[in-house]
Amino acid sequence: MSDAAVRFTGVTKAFGAVRAVDDVSFALPAGALVTLLGPSGCGKTTTLRLVAGLDLATAGRIEIEGRDVSRLSAAERRIAMVFQSYALFPHMNVLENVSYGLVVGGARRAAAESEARAMLAQLGLEGLGGRLPAELSGGQQQRVAVARALVLRPKVLLFDEPLSNLDARLRRRVREDIRDLQKRLGLSVVYVTHDQQEALAVSDLVVVMRDGRIAQMGTPQQLYDEPADAFVADFMGEANVVAGQVLDAPGGTARVALGGVTVETAMRAHRPGALSLAIRPESIGLLPADDAAGGLPGRVRRAAFLGQTREYEVETAAGLLFVVTQAAAPAHEEGAEVLCRPARMVPLEA
Repeated sequence: MSDAAVRFTGVTKAFGAVRAVDDVSFALPAGALVTLLGPSGCGKTTTLRLVAGLDLATAGRIEIEGRDVSRLSAAERRIAMVFQSYALFPHMNVLENVSYGLVVGGARRAAAESEARAMLAQLGLEGLGGRLPAELSGGQQQRVAVARALVLRPKVLLFDEPLSNLDARLRRRVREDIRDLQKRLGLSVVYVTHDQQEALAVSDLVVVMRDGRIAQMGTPQQLYDEPADAFVADFMGEANVVAGQVLDAPGGTARVALGGVTVETAMRAHRPGALSLAIRPESIGLLPADDAAGGLPGRVRRAAFLGQTREYEVETAAGLLFVVTQAAAPAHEEGAEVLCRPARMVPLEA
């Protein structure tokens, strides 16, 4: 058996002259939760539909656990999908919804309902089998949709924007439920979202897509700490992208000319020269303007208290910087002169 749950090799999906997915290759590990992340129109949902067999590739090869499924229908792939709308049958109770796929597949109703009850219990829905979907909370409906998919014992489970219909607090709880379930059962999951925090929170691996291609692929921390370019840096959370001159960066630390001053900062090894740099808001320290430690001079244009953190916009010679500090750190009023000290910078590819 292949160690990849899903493998794309040179896959393209064209709709007329438009290539929604353009010569994409990747291998998604078995037993991992892999998120396809990107803005609207980047190709992530089309990629998910290609895995599911809802669309067939124009070119290239798609494998599921080492088996070529490129020309197979959705029903032949042993894939289950949890849709954005959940797609529960409103006239059926929970037990009937979960057992539906087994019954349609030829299982006896009694056996199908027995398996469905066991799956409901596994997902914390025991005792809710007689309720209609409308009598459940949004989080419960989400778990019913997952139970209906899992009872079919799919090789790969697909999620299409599964939390978009939930409020912010419930989204966090349900995404934790999905992640816990995936880990506990060792499921191979492909998960689509446009929400960066969601992707960071649940994923083993993130595939950032742009214009039908893969912009970068890696663990959440790899993509956050070492984005390949300005697009990935900005999409994987807030980032200040500035122009600077690397004076020397042998590895670990660097001297960088930024806005007319030289600052020392953490940076991976990089050749000297002019380039774009990404600075995360939380990696910038704000000091009083007369602090002997030095830094990039600036003026606070906006200051906001958010409970656990404070947010600032600081005007500097390198551009407007967005800065986030802990609420316990010294506060700076709007109009205050400050020094910005970036603890870490990431060089971006051209």
